[in-house]
Amino acid sequence: MRLFNNIKLLALFLVICSTANAQQDPNYTFYRYNMNIYNPAFVGSSEAAEFALGIRSQWAGIEGAPESQSGIFGMPVGKNVGLGASILNDRTFIEQQTWVAIDVSYNVQLDEEHTLYFGIKGSANSYDANTQGLVTYGVGQDGALMDYESRFTPNVGAGVYLKHDRYFASLSAPKLLTPDRLQERDGNAFLGVDRMHAYLSGGYTFLLGRTLDLKTMGMFRYVDASPISVELTGILDFGERFEFGASYRHDESISGLFLFNIGNGFNLGYAYETSIQNPIDGLDNNTHELFMRLKM
Repeated sequence: MRLFNNIKLLALFLVICSTANAQQDPNYTFYRYNMNIYNPAFVGSSEAAEFALGIRSQWAGIEGAPESQSGIFGMPVGKNVGLGASILNDRTFIEQQTWVAIDVSYNVQLDEEHTLYFGIKGSANSYDANTQGLVTYGVGQDGALMDYESRFTPNVGAGVYLKHDRYFASLSAPKLLTPDRLQERDGNAFLGVDRMHAYLSGGYTFLLGRTLDLKTMGMFRYVDASPISVELTGILDFGERFEFGASYRHDESISGLFLFNIGNGFNLGYAYETSIQNPIDGLDNNTHELFMRLKM
């Protein structure tokens, strides 16, 4: 049984690393509600202060499978300035990183209906990989990894956000620098770099009735030297009482989500995602995500 689990974990590690070469930062099904992670220009775009928590567990039940936790805060400061902070903790097999960022935005009122936000992000990332664990699962490694030490690296990001009551558009690159990180090629682990991610997203809200709206949105993720990832989402909003919808990530996964307004500005949501392709027979390829938001 232990040998079977080791083989399974080895296959899991190779799949995770192959995926990481294309998408090194975690995806979130509730991306529309925690955009501060991707774009610092979103801080202060809400009329009130907001605090949100996200928990994502991929391939539930498999030891070492990806897990992510996020916390974001944003608030307007005066008429034109927004201030916020975000924390992202991500663990995948032998890798673990914690990313802490401070966001500042400045907005310009273009006309009565449009506001343009500019944002900058200053961050620091603590990255660690237990390379001794590679030997246990038979993964080869570059000699440079024998004395691998954890890294603490600063980074910067920027973004713009156009806001209208019915639609929005966003363009950002939250981490412009490319620090070291672990990668895999042909069954061997080696020291590579964290590739730059760029995000283009937008959405439009259709008014279907007095208490029913259809929120449509999409996100394009570009990672240097990798194919573009496309995600499309549609959500029915029942008068801000509760929302439910579905999301499709091209050639990767489909998911369903709902969000309840518990009261007093508190929202609680859950998303279930399943992979379109199952690379390992018998592997639970389902992902669970919890989301909580408080408007103050």
